[in-house]
Amino acid sequence: MDDQTARNDAEPAADGTQAAREAEVSAIAALGEPTRRRLYDYVVRSPRPVGRDEAAAALGLARQTAAFHLDRLAGESLLDVVYERRSGRTGPGAGRPAKLYRRSARQFTVSLPDRRYELAGRLLAHAVEESAATGEPVRDVLHRRAEECGQRLAAESAEREVVPLLDRYGFEPRREGESVVLGNCPFHALARTHTETVCGMNLHLLRGVLDGIGATGYRARLAPEPGRCCVRLDPAA
Repeated sequence: MDDQTARNDAEPAADGTQAAREAEVSAIAALGEPTRRRLYDYVVRSPRPVGRDEAAAALGLARQTAAFHLDRLAGESLLDVVYERRSGRTGPGAGRPAKLYRRSARQFTVSLPDRRYELAGRLLAHAVEESAATGEPVRDVLHRRAEECGQRLAAESAEREVVPLLDRYGFEPRREGESVVLGNCPFHALARTHTETVCGMNLHLLRGVLDGIGATGYRARLAPEPGRCCVRLDPAA
């Protein structure tokens, strides 16, 4: 697998740092203010960028109120800011470009408990495509891809301890004696309906993580129990 493909596979989970999750929660919470939500809905439904005066007039708001909320939405990355001359004039005397707002290209996903369905989808899609191109069994490709993805996640993380690293990616790890059990499966709904495929993928992903951080004191194994991830980490011995 080339570096770009590995990076693409890892992107959804890499976005799952605590700081990123807090930023997403903050962005979603910003829409809880009614006036701000109305402004957001107005901007995203517009076929072109919207100015402060236009938004204020459309919603019956004071310009200062509209400007405050639009800038808050932009600060949360829910809207992008662009500058345009609406008059079409250019050169000296054309005036300053207007500050306009449009829907942000950024996507926000907040799930409680933490879920990583996009990561699973990427791994499964790449496995199917590679299998079709090479003839290698799909499940073999999926396991290899998942392990390589786990190695990359570990390599790109500042964490060198297994518990805080897995907590960062939503597994809710906790110690039970010398073992580590995982209270949350990031692929829960898929694992319920496609257990063998998804749990096998998850097992190899976690093996890759252990290998990537050099956690040789643990081994990942399948040990499904109600209310937990299907994988647990036991002492290697």
